[in-house]
Amino acid sequence: MPLSLSNLDKNYLMSGTTTDSFAVLLRRVAPELLPPTTVDTSVPELLRHGRTILAIRYSGGVVVAADLGSALAKRLGQTDIDRILGTDDRCVIGVAGAAGLAGEMIRLFQAEVDHLEKIQGQRISMDGRAVRLSSLVRSNGTMMAQGLAVTPLLAGWDDLAHRGRIFSYDGTGGRTEEHSHACVGSGALFASGVLNEGFRAGMDRDESVTLAIRALGTAISDDTTSSVSGPDLSRGLYPAVTYADSHGVTRFPTEEVAVLAKQVVDQIAAESDREEARS
Repeated sequence: MPLSLSNLDKNYLMSGTTTDSFAVLLRRVAPELLPPTTVDTSVPELLRHGRTILAIRYSGGVVVAADLGSALAKRLGQTDIDRILGTDDRCVIGVAGAAGLAGEMIRLFQAEVDHLEKIQGQRISMDGRAVRLSSLVRSNGTMMAQGLAVTPLLAGWDDLAHRGRIFSYDGTGGRTEEHSHACVGSGALFASGVLNEGFRAGMDRDESVTLAIRALGTAISDDTTSSVSGPDLSRGLYPAVTYADSHGVTRFPTEEVAVLAKQVVDQIAAESDREEARS
């Protein structure tokens, strides 16, 4: 039920005490609407989420991709849990972790950006967004101690720098700008090897998406907590892919992802055949 102005702290409504943080506002006037700080860790689905999110810079922007599903989704036949969303027309956030907690962090970050831009009356820079996300990750410290940290990637087009940018985070909210690619989640170790080997400066968008699909496929194959088995051509299951460039944030059409996924599957099969022939 929406809060009326009469229910808000009168001191908050005074200009001298107004904060530009939506999270701080909620903490003061409606803390029950904030994401939980503790959960019941005995629920196995919370600890076994099997998600990998990655971002790759290319010549005209940045690609963000995620494998589909969750541990619980596999049992229920659900494979479209979305963990990458555009917060506006320039920025994308992807979050690895338990589905409910990841979704709440994405929604809170979207509200934080919207609130700040309305207070300041101007668009928030990529650096400003990166700082705001740091504070949200830091507030998840109790969850991190329980083994339930949700780990985000922030990517988008920087109008001032005229290039795509990627920020990764540790569990304490510390942020690092990544100049080529970044990967988080349970399959990050495996995907990172593919990204390190396949990335090159000057890649175009399709080359970056192809590399992302291959990296996610490797992560899913090698990650024992993963809930899906990589691109499934027969069932039409493919990674979720979004890109940000000077024209805005766009979800890569499933049909185009399918074409690139088939190329990756065929290439991997051909490489396997060559390996068998040599042995």
